[in-house]
Formats: sequence, structure tokens, C-alpha cells
Amino acid sequence: MINNHNSIEKELKVKSTTDNLERIREFIKAVSAQSGFSDDVIDKISLAVDEACTNIIKHAYKNSPNGDIVINAKLFDNKLTVSITDFGLDFNPDTVPVPDIKKYYQQHKVGGLGIYLMKKLMDEVKYNPSVDNKNQVVLVKYLSR
Repeated sequence: MINNHNSIEKELKVKSTTDNLERIREFIKAVSAQSGFSDDVIDKISLAVDEACTNIIKHAYKNSPNGDIVINAKLFDNKLTVSITDFGLDFNPDTVPVPDIKKYYQQHKVGGLGIYLMKKLMDEVKYNPSVDNKNQVVLVKYLSR
């Protein structure tokens, strides 16, 4: 852990089970709180990370509990960067259409809004496709200036 003046860096490594989502949320909430975000923003960051990890469990690892998820949270220069790395199947988020939210709710759909939510909740969402058999989602939130 690095913590000098305006810099924090922490890492969490868990297996790809939904049982670990609570642990992931608590980790992200603690780092976000330590970084100085408000409760409302902490909830948004936590939800975005939860969505990303749920997608990894369901899609990259096809619900196998044996995969690794590595979450690195770094506050530097008033910017929290959460990098989530997996070693499962790769994915191209550009192939997912932007949902029609009104139609989505009229059809009472469940699921399928993860990427949309991440983009709405965070300031930046980047996906680094498979390099050396690993995938990475990077979520960025800026501290209010």
C-alpha cells in the first residue's frame, strides 16, 4: 500500500464466485472513502465495479469459480482508477448496443445493463482486450474539484 499525501494504491485478488462480490464491494467502498469521495459517489463506484466483476464471473469465466479476478485501486492526482483484470474469455464491449432504457423497462428485462451502467456511473470506462491471456476493464472517477 502506498499512501503519501495524495496517493493510495491497494490490490485485492479473489476467485470468480458471486460469493466474493460483497468482499469486492467492501474493498472498493473502503478505498473510495479513504480517497475522499462522498457516500453517493462511493455507492456509484461500488456498483460499477460490482457490475464489471459480475460480467467477468458470468461471461469471462462462464460461472466457473476457479478464475482469478485482480482489482487494483489507485488514487493519484485527484483521480481514482480501478483496474479489474481477469484471465478468462475476451470480450469486445463495442459489440454491445446502447440499450433503449424505456423499451427495456417496458419489456421487464433483467440483466444486460452492466456496460451501460458502468458508463453512466463512472467518468471513464476503458476495456483493454486480451493481452498475454488477460483482459482488463479500467474504471475512472475524478474527485470533485
